[in-house]
Amino acid sequence: MPGLCKYSGAGNTFIMIDGRSGDASRYRDAAVISSLCSQYGTDGLIILGSSSSMSCDFGMEFFNPDGTSGMMCGNGGRCVVAFASDLGMIGDRCRFLAPDGEHSASISAETVRLSMRKPSDPVGLLGGWFVDTGARHFVKFVDDLESVDVETLGKELRFAPEFSPEGVNVDFVQRMADGSISVRTFEKGVERETLSCGTGVTAAAIVSLELYSGIPNPVTVHAREADLTVERDGDSVFLTGPARRVL
Repeated sequence: MPGLCKYSGAGNTFIMIDGRSGDASRYRDAAVISSLCSQYGTDGLIILGSSSSMSCDFGMEFFNPDGTSGMMCGNGGRCVVAFASDLGMIGDRCRFLAPDGEHSASISAETVRLSMRKPSDPVGLLGGWFVDTGARHFVKFVDDLESVDVETLGKELRFAPEFSPEGVNVDFVQRMADGSISVRTFEKGVERETLSCGTGVTAAAIVSLELYSGIPNPVTVHAREADLTVERDGDSVFLTGPARRVL
């Protein structure tokens, strides 16, 4: 098994595979992915491999526990940078190719700052906002985040016909008195609430900055287990937070 280990990005956990040497094709099989994610209790699987782009240090393939792929994972992107650093592949900065294009990142101890793709313009519908941050998200603001039945309401919205056939991740967001925001996310492909979602944290922050003048930039975002920050500078967006090996 080529370099299998487990990383956590603000509580979002992933199996990491070093696919640069040897055949990693079995780890792209949906049944294998589902089995491994269940065995290790993770929210996805990531294969680090060579990049087709000469400007990148490596490539990243991300898979949800149900085997779906083709989207970006923000916390997974930060974890793969930590993985590459632990493998001795990079210094304190790198570029890598993900499903949604090239990303740059910097790492200091267990903190990774990751460039995200330019988000789509938020579109209002169903009492919330749709935005694409490398993955599809529906952002809904609530008054009391702890009282939200994330599993039930998240699943309903995730399968709403307005988002078919791809579906959508659902982020419930509460504005805090100090200008920060708290977020809980129901992730499609995982089909439950996760402790954090990097593209969801980014989506929540972007919509908050668009709607509310009292939200500072960078935005401090409270996920279930850790805090992250999202900074927007024109078309550039950066997601910063903890990423470390846990197994």
